Amino acid sequence: MDITAKITGIEYKPKLTSDLTVFEFDNFNINELPANCLINYNGFSFGLSKWVSPKRTRSYPYERVYNTLGTAKRITVIPIIKDEGKNGDRDFIQWDTVSLMSLLDVFVVFAYYKTAEKHKSLDDKITNQQFDNELVKQKITEIKNYHSSALHWNLKEIENSFPDLIKKVKTSYNEIRKRLNVSFHNEQGIDRFANQFINGVKDFMQTSRQKAQEAQNREMQTIQPKEALSTLTKATITIENYLGGKYYFTTDEINLKKDKIYLIEAKHSKNSLLPSIGDIKDGLLKMILYTNLKNVSVRGNEYSAIPVLKLTSSKLTNNIEQSNFEINKQLNKKQKEMLKKLFNEANENNFQIIIKKAE
Repeated sequence: MDITAKITGIEYKPKLTSDLTVFEFDNFNINELPANCLINYNGFSFGLSKWVSPKRTRSYPYERVYNTLGTAKRITVIPIIKDEGKNGDRDFIQWDTVSLMSLLDVFVVFAYYKTAEKHKSLDDKITNQQFDNELVKQKITEIKNYHSSALHWNLKEIENSFPDLIKKVKTSYNEIRKRLNVSFHNEQGIDRFANQFINGVKDFMQTSRQKAQEAQNREMQTIQPKEALSTLTKATITIENYLGGKYYFTTDEINLKKDKIYLIEAKHSKNSLLPSIGDIKDGLLKMILYTNLKNVSVRGNEYSAIPVLKLTSSKLTNNIEQSNFEINKQLNKKQKEMLKKLFNEANENNFQIIIKKAE
């Protein structure tokens, strides 16, 4: 089933964000900072998150971004390419990552890795890659003095900075290759990536969208091990923003009831009472999108969207409701405090929470 929808703007109040530690910009080193924090820069305060890979499915980057959404201005640092060596992965940033960050009003600092260490046990693999800190500091200073939206910043950076940044990536990995005596993936892959920018952002968008659609179609065919679904009904959902940018997602479950369509994001835990906080916050980022959908249609018929975050566990003995979670004897104090915030977030932003024993 194919669902189409539009987003004209984002309104959302996060409640489950973590407390962020404050760091001063005077001693800034992106490589020494935690995954998310607050930075004070001469009275300019902003939330900062960083990704360890441009690929969205690694290391819960959505959770890192989510934790900064309560700040007035937020910046995220993303490597445009990460090559772990010939015996590791190589990932490239995708347009859909940039467009999602733009939609959430997050300024992206596009970065690259300058140093690394040789893997202790695997040949042709590197680890502990470190960002070029001076580049990140320079870009943050520019953002401090930038008065347009995150969307305009992100598009400007792609058009103006990417060609030079890709050259720096190639130079850096060549230097690491010589210094550590490791082999990397063929440079032609980076060249193909760079060629997307010859005709500007439109080519990059088109190539990335094609890959996003392919990934969306692959996901439609698979059930992830972490998912414990009451139905096997998946659907593709294509969201268009006011600029014509498109976002391709796959719902874990859908349910059609008269003029309502329930868009269900499912998170499952096999060994714990609840899915991890990273999984939950990853799901909440989908809720941010789903709660702001307009013109939701299936085969030309319009529906009212009901977003649902569904948490399942093999360890639960009973379903958990908002009315009874505080007296549930399986849950500890910390879990109850988290669920209280989660239910508050759902009530504040008009989505549903289902917590049940896995079938």
